[in-house]
Amino acid sequence: MLQRPFAVWAPRESTVPEIDWNTLRSGAAAMAAQAYAPYSGVFVGACGITEDGRLVRGCNVESASYGLTLCAECGLISDLVATGGGLLVAVSIAAGDGAPLAPCGRCRQLLHEHGGAALLVDRASGPCRMGELLPEAFSPDDLVTRAGR
Repeated sequence: MLQRPFAVWAPRESTVPEIDWNTLRSGAAAMAAQAYAPYSGVFVGACGITEDGRLVRGCNVESASYGLTLCAECGLISDLVATGGGLLVAVSIAAGDGAPLAPCGRCRQLLHEHGGAALLVDRASGPCRMGELLPEAFSPDDLVTRAGR
């Protein structure tokens, strides 16, 4: 049976925690230090906060077969699901030097599915909503409304 995170994990204004961007940025930088990047040398970490205030983290894990490399955001989403799921409300992604990185296209889709268009994504110029980074995104709701058509 298809699970629909948007229907189950819709944000409720009263439960959204205040965003401590310094904590998310330092968490992302700390995760970048744990990354496994022997091929590209690009170490990436991610740290996010859920609507119930939990921090979730991930780092990139490269493979000699580049296509199998896991981005830091993949690890973050695995941590999210493994620790009880829920809705992401903000995320910071950082390179090994601590500078913010934009998520790749695949990761924008993955983050959108677990945070929606309202998910805040850190950038050097300041946070923006996922809806700005991935406008008109394909979502789990599209699977339901478009199935069989």
